[in-house]
Amino acid sequence: MKKLFDELAYEVSKKTTEKYSTSFSLGILALKPSIRASIYAIYGYVRLADEIVDSFHGYDKKRLLARLYLETNCALEEGISLNPILQSFQETVHKYAIDVELIRQFLHSMEMDLNKVDYNSERYKEYIYGSAEVVGLMCLQVFTEGNRQRYEELKPYAMKLGSAFQKINFLRDLKDDYHVLGRTYFPNLDMAVFDNALKSQIEDEIHSEFKEALLGIKKLPASAKFGVYLAYKYYLSLFSKIRKKSSKEILESRVRIPNAQKAYVALKSYLRYKAAYL
Repeated sequence: MKKLFDELAYEVSKKTTEKYSTSFSLGILALKPSIRASIYAIYGYVRLADEIVDSFHGYDKKRLLARLYLETNCALEEGISLNPILQSFQETVHKYAIDVELIRQFLHSMEMDLNKVDYNSERYKEYIYGSAEVVGLMCLQVFTEGNRQRYEELKPYAMKLGSAFQKINFLRDLKDDYHVLGRTYFPNLDMAVFDNALKSQIEDEIHSEFKEALLGIKKLPASAKFGVYLAYKYYLSLFSKIRKKSSKEILESRVRIPNAQKAYVALKSYLRYKAAYL
């Protein structure tokens, strides 16, 4: 029965999410049950592409990413894939009429990671749009469940949240991105002169995006609001910890949030949500 394969496909995407991100996994658990599987499917697909460019050292990454691009197109055209992650993803894309152009923009940003790019302001925005903002828009199409008017209304906020998340990732991963992968995403940044003033400038930008994104979270459908709010609060706690570190400390170690603190954030966020402060 194909139903068993479909169930397996979504289970693989769920396990992928749980393996790579406890924060997003807990956020997804706070979503309405009927939309969780689709968000797992989106995250599983995004994670697969990300791992190709970030982790598969010693393999032909360009060839692997090109194959994923081709297999994605085939899965979308044929409505099926033998790859469980692609299978759950293509079902989600068709179910919620997710714009295929968003997928192309995402894969384009992944391709940018295969080459050494000197990020000016324009390329920086291009990369963030494709690597993070479009992922937020894919999820938003699930959250709004086909309501185009609501999607268009919430679109700018989803993009701001995706952008803020990605910039926090850039700061968190600055050490490994620079020393291991040879990348720096922030525009016109000379790592030799990365100091507290530059770090503070980036943080001010993130703070502004977080502030705007929260306005959109408050307008989300009830089925998605708490889950997205929880992910927002997780990243906000990570951001707060990063802000307390010096530029030198950020370059020496990766900032993490312990699971015990995540549990505390979850409880505090839930109580705030139930008290109707959101």
